[in-house]
Amino acid sequence: MSEETVGLDTSVVLRILTGEPEAQARATRDFIRTSARQGNKLVVSDLVISETYLALVTHYGVSKRQAVDGLLDMLERGVVHPCHGACAVEVLRTMKSSSQKPGFVDRLIHAHYASLPAGMVTFEKASRKLTGATVLI
Repeated sequence: MSEETVGLDTSVVLRILTGEPEAQARATRDFIRTSARQGNKLVVSDLVISETYLALVTHYGVSKRQAVDGLLDMLERGVVHPCHGACAVEVLRTMKSSSQKPGFVDRLIHAHYASLPAGMVTFEKASRKLTGATVLI
């Protein structure tokens, strides 16, 4: 039994969170159980977390707050882990206790730049709340 790290795609994460469609959700649950028995580490990138957030809000009609809560819950349960160096968990935690502006994706972009470290330049006025962000005009 060889242990490995397996990156999950957005389509798989959506099945974890929505349970739809049922056949794919069942296949996802089976895959997760098998991976756990094999000692595999399941990871998601910031891009997958971002795309999942947008799909939940746009295509599944989930509120932004519910999307944040669902993603954070999934990542904190310890079955699915953020990739090394990922910024999304901290951004989700910040979003849970603050206003929705700036939005999740803008905050994630800012957090990634801050980790380099680099500042961020934007036209998004709500980004004035973010340390190191410069808003043009």
